[in-house]
Amino acid sequence: MESKQLALLCADYALDKKAFNLRILEVREKSSLTDFLIIASGGSNRQVQAISESIRLGLKKNQDLHPLAQEGADEGRWVLLDYGDVMVHVFQEPVRLYYDLDGLWDGVPELEVPEGGGTRA
Repeated sequence: MESKQLALLCADYALDKKAFNLRILEVREKSSLTDFLIIASGGSNRQVQAISESIRLGLKKNQDLHPLAQEGADEGRWVLLDYGDVMVHVFQEPVRLYYDLDGLWDGVPELEVPEGGGTRA
């Protein structure tokens, strides 16, 4: 699966659980670790966990993809899902503001977030 398509799928699964302030950053020209970063927010520990689980389970069930690594799922303040070419960060908003990944990657190209999902059709 192409990394752009995977990034859009992750965004779609995140939006299923009402992720907000979602961004898809294309960092392949600036990072040797990954092609795309997805940064999304949830309003509580439970929502952050639900968003990350929606992505993890959706990709497992429908695309037979498993993360190379997963961190923070037990706490639910900041969850990282690493799919190699795509890394997903799901934050509670205060934690997101504190670590400011948005500012760190300022100026990189950004994919348009699909409104209402629909990338799984």
